[in-house]
Amino acid sequence: MRLAQRSGFLVALALALSALALAAGSVRIGNPFVASTVAQMQGDATVNAARAFYEFLNTGDETLLKRAVAENFTDHTLPPGRPQGPHGLSLASRRFRAAVPDLKVTLVKMIVADDYVTLIMNFAGHFTGTFDSIRGKDQPISFIATDLLRVVDGRIADSWHVKDNLALRQQMGVAKVNSQLVVR
Repeated sequence: MRLAQRSGFLVALALALSALALAAGSVRIGNPFVASTVAQMQGDATVNAARAFYEFLNTGDETLLKRAVAENFTDHTLPPGRPQGPHGLSLASRRFRAAVPDLKVTLVKMIVADDYVTLIMNFAGHFTGTFDSIRGKDQPISFIATDLLRVVDGRIADSWHVKDNLALRQQMGVAKVNSQLVVR
């Protein structure tokens, strides 16, 4: 009977998270999954922190960044030249939004387990600004990314991020790939 109660709780939690996702702004969370070890309040805090962060990426609204990210935030996949902490996230967002002003982030999948959340996202928009001295020509861009976040006390404390830079740079006209594949 206890397994049935736990399963029922998980289904109810998944439905509640789905409903919250639909009710909140432009950030939609597709197929949320919350592990059975996550207490409901902890799961809600984790989802809310992630939602605020990705809404920040969609809008550039710094108040959302402050609500989502801890002051001692650490990016474990920090690119060269970007400062650590919330300030680095803010700079990166402003720089990319200047190149792609209509940037939209779609959360495709979210998995919450204890104080970690894994997200699969799609970034899309039009490259109309400048990025690494390359001027956009209003070309569409779309690329995928995956984040692993650790949430502590309702705020993102750590992040590991991987994105399809090759697809992004190809679409921006910065990288070219030889279309011939040699198989030996």
